[in-house]
Amino acid sequence: MAKAESNVSDGLTLDLVRDSLIRQEDTIVFSLIERAKFPLNSPTYDPSYTSIPGSCGSLVEFIVKETEAIQAKAGRYENPEEHPFFPDNLPPSLVPHHKYPKVLHPAAMFVNINKMIWDMYFNKLLPLFVTPGDDGNYASTAARDLECLQALSRRIHYGKLVAEVKFRDERKDYEPAIRAQDRDTLIGLLTFANVEEAVKKRVAKKAVTFGRDVQLGDDGNKGKYKLDPAIVSRLYGDWVIPLTKEVEVEYLLHRLD
Repeated sequence: MAKAESNVSDGLTLDLVRDSLIRQEDTIVFSLIERAKFPLNSPTYDPSYTSIPGSCGSLVEFIVKETEAIQAKAGRYENPEEHPFFPDNLPPSLVPHHKYPKVLHPAAMFVNINKMIWDMYFNKLLPLFVTPGDDGNYASTAARDLECLQALSRRIHYGKLVAEVKFRDERKDYEPAIRAQDRDTLIGLLTFANVEEAVKKRVAKKAVTFGRDVQLGDDGNKGKYKLDPAIVSRLYGDWVIPLTKEVEVEYLLHRLD
């Protein structure tokens, strides 16, 4: 009874976490579809393309940094579910503080794997689903990249909440592995292959559903999608699920600190 009460008291339940993860799938698929409207537009990622005073990186880095700075002033990163890609020297929030529920262990604030997400997105995922070419829409391209990055980061770092609710529900199983700092055992406890397969199938189906043009009658476009469903399934299988586990394990290793 005490375990159930602790979950209800701060609103954290496995069902709520799962519902959020499923809704976040929609956001990720839609953001990828929006990015796929543009070709690669490689100057967006070339540091030599821009000469912005005070900026020594690429256009996408400039846009991400500037956008995060504005959003930080508006309080975005006061929310423990949000994680900046460039956390150093972010300005403080200028809006009244919202009292977010304290459901996570304080160690959660030190878990941020956005560098890994950045590398995955630009060096592995992006070449798979955008076409080669250059249409000159570099700022719009970078803006769509940021939407993808933020959606993926939120989903992957939601692993902290997944880990917390699983820890509460099965504390007796997790505590020995945490005390032993046994990553392999923790990964085993967190892994449910049938659930992972179901997630991969669901996101692929969403890519099919969301990626078709709506037509009245038979449009003859069956099998043509704005985003390849197999790539979305691979995104989850190869990167989203493994990186989420990385977040879960890093959080749990310090859960008893």
